[in-house]
Amino acid sequence: MRKILYLEPVGGIAGDMFLAAGVDLGVSPGDIAQALSGLKVPGWKLAVSRAVRHAISGTHLDVVLDEREAHSHRAYADIQRLIEAAQTLPPRAKERALAVFRAIGEAEAKVHGVSIEEIHFHEVGAVDSIVDICGAAVVLELLGNPEVYAAPPPMGSGTIRVAHGSMPIPVPATLELLRDVPVRFEGVGELTTPTGAALLKVLARIGHAPDFIVERVGYGVGTKDFKDRPNVLRASLGRAEARAEGLWEVAANLDDSTPQLLGHLVERLLEEGALDAWVTPVVMKKGRPGHLLGVLVEGGKRETVMDVVLRESTTLGVRFHRVERHALERDWVEVETPWGRVRVKRGLRGAEVLNAHPEFEDCRQVAEAAGVPLKQVMTAALAALARG
Repeated sequence: MRKILYLEPVGGIAGDMFLAAGVDLGVSPGDIAQALSGLKVPGWKLAVSRAVRHAISGTHLDVVLDEREAHSHRAYADIQRLIEAAQTLPPRAKERALAVFRAIGEAEAKVHGVSIEEIHFHEVGAVDSIVDICGAAVVLELLGNPEVYAAPPPMGSGTIRVAHGSMPIPVPATLELLRDVPVRFEGVGELTTPTGAALLKVLARIGHAPDFIVERVGYGVGTKDFKDRPNVLRASLGRAEARAEGLWEVAANLDDSTPQLLGHLVERLLEEGALDAWVTPVVMKKGRPGHLLGVLVEGGKRETVMDVVLRESTTLGVRFHRVERHALERDWVEVETPWGRVRVKRGLRGAEVLNAHPEFEDCRQVAEAAGVPLKQVMTAALAALARG
């Protein structure tokens, strides 16, 4: 069963809001703390409470620090060593946390015009941010490793004081992190922090979520209280069984396939349960000839069909959408021809036969055995059907 986690940064997103939303979904703060206990960063604890923003109740989480740890900063290499040495962190959580820090480091390096090795994390290098980012990776493990999707985050506006001085909102690193993904330029204040932006960029697909059945909803409440919106991150957790319903059309553009490859591909798709598969010649960009592959498949077979297309064709991606179909009822009847019996498929609406077609393989076998033209056998089969 595929799990889906859908994040809605209603009032933005920050690392503590992600952790709080996970706790509100049912993750134990003790389990998070236990997984993070191997980090060699002393002087912190999780403080969890209930909070309300604009009449929405949820979980608020603070990473409480010793005073001496509150203003520490570290280089990327320092953070990398901390995470890799933490034996209590699951391997996948380590990979995700390192990817988030790498994304932040690359964004900061680009903004400041230096290499990532020269970057010293200030706010993001402090203990609370290390706990937030590693904790977010642990939350995904404790939720069962769901696929993560997110609505476009609000960027906010105004200015903010950071270690480098006064910065515009969104701060340059946040904007760099969210380049090439959908965002919303709205709101007042810093709604999406660099940590929140990095979590979305690395851990989630930003845009439309797939259809899924919502089973739990959690609200991570932020520290600020905005006038125009509740400062909450809503997280919906569920299962993607809804995908297995209905009919889907899967399509891919192919610009470098041979006839042999296309024929094999169609055969494989039908073997794997596709209801139909077809290839249409098209003219693609720069006037190049190509092909459009189309596949009709029931929802339960969609993932299998997409896997076949990606493995057996030269495409780098597929498209898919739901389709509706009105189909005639079908049955088979046997008819007698002068050379033997063959099956005929009928399409019916109620008791009325609207279409009929002899089964090709039956007709070919009879024609070859009798030494008569195939078309003659097919014509005789339709005539026999008409006679009743």
